[in-house]
Amino acid sequence: MRALARQVTAFVGVGVLAAIVHYGLLVALVETGAAGPVPATLAGYVGGGLLSYALNRRHTYRSDRPHTEAAWRFALVAGVGFVLTGLAMHALTGRLGMPYLPAQILTTGLVLVWSFAAHKWWTFRAA
Repeated sequence: MRALARQVTAFVGVGVLAAIVHYGLLVALVETGAAGPVPATLAGYVGGGLLSYALNRRHTYRSDRPHTEAAWRFALVAGVGFVLTGLAMHALTGRLGMPYLPAQILTTGLVLVWSFAAHKWWTFRAA
């Protein structure tokens, strides 16, 4: 139980850093008019995801799985998260007319649950 609590704490810490990158890109792209909420959040997702891989592999899961195995698994889990992010943001901002930041907060919660479980039990599980 203690190990799980440490992992969840580390995952949240890494998530905060990745969210700073994600939300920073999202807000910058939307507020400058460079992109709408859906493409902007997907760009932010990729930026935050790159940081997330490096930090989660090393600190959260302390994985010894080789990069050749972990990277494609991470990419697959992130790909599902990318699709979930796009669909949720489209539904919340496009269909329901919700402002993009509250929509992103809800979307982040959804993708966070998916990502933690998939990375723990598949991506970074001991080889």
